[in-house]
Amino acid sequence: MDRWTASPVVSWAPADVRHALNGLTMGTRYSAVFVAPADIDLSLVQRALQSAADAVDQQMSNWRPASDVSRFNAAPAVTWVAVPADLLEVVETGLKIGRRSNGAFDIGLGKIVNAWGFGPERSAPDDAAIAALSHDRPASAGEVLELDCRNIRMRRHAPIELDLCGIAKGFGVDQLARCLEASGIRDYLVSIDGELRARGRRLDGAAWQVAIERPDRTDRAPISAISLQDVAIATSGDYRHALDHHGRRVSHTMDPRTGQPLDNSLAAVSVLAANAMLADAWATALLVAGENEGPALAQANGLDALFILRHGDELLELPIGRFE
Repeated sequence: MDRWTASPVVSWAPADVRHALNGLTMGTRYSAVFVAPADIDLSLVQRALQSAADAVDQQMSNWRPASDVSRFNAAPAVTWVAVPADLLEVVETGLKIGRRSNGAFDIGLGKIVNAWGFGPERSAPDDAAIAALSHDRPASAGEVLELDCRNIRMRRHAPIELDLCGIAKGFGVDQLARCLEASGIRDYLVSIDGELRARGRRLDGAAWQVAIERPDRTDRAPISAISLQDVAIATSGDYRHALDHHGRRVSHTMDPRTGQPLDNSLAAVSVLAANAMLADAWATALLVAGENEGPALAQANGLDALFILRHGDELLELPIGRFE
């Protein structure tokens, strides 16, 4: 793979140093690595980062019964619900990508996710619920959600449940980036799990280097690496969160078109985008779209993507755009 780099090398002021901060969010950790003066008040930066991460978690986590998305899911259908502007933005973006991906991305899969045991309770799959949903599958979010952007509220015309796991972490990364920029920091790499966003350069003047993880179900190791500058990257795969269902390994990613766990030969998809929210959602959409439709969908939408396919015991790479 041709590494994406940029020149020229720059020199930092002598007072600039590399800093690293991290914290807990969304059941995992966030990380921020950045270049800033040695005497910057790191405690202020840390508090701002944590506050931003906590706000996204409080608004968009299905694991929090009192979160804004949980409150919306519990509200009666057809009832307008006032929501934070950030939540409305994420939902609106999710609906747009759902349309552009021909339904491969859907933020309305909460009931299906829960039935298969990947919801907040982390229970075993509920065969009765799975059978019922297979017989009478919920409508897509795009079919039943109505947004009122002027009054910052939304409602649903059928009792679907929102699940923002395929987009909220990316938005969280973007919020971390905004925090650093508000503190005057212009060179950074921020991440939550497989979602990252980079701006500027490292202390040595080089672009930020990140590894693309090998989609291995047992070991953590890189399959490749890429240099990032002023761009976000996200990866979705079938190899981290799964469970056994009657002797069959099933992935946590659901296919909205079938109402079943993902079942194709893609092991992982990485996507470059202007921000991490878009990269996160599109990585999920392309993974669901599969080995045939996915690359065509990426090209039709002008996306830069790396598809990794399982072929027996081998992993095959299919790069598109700037990954080539």
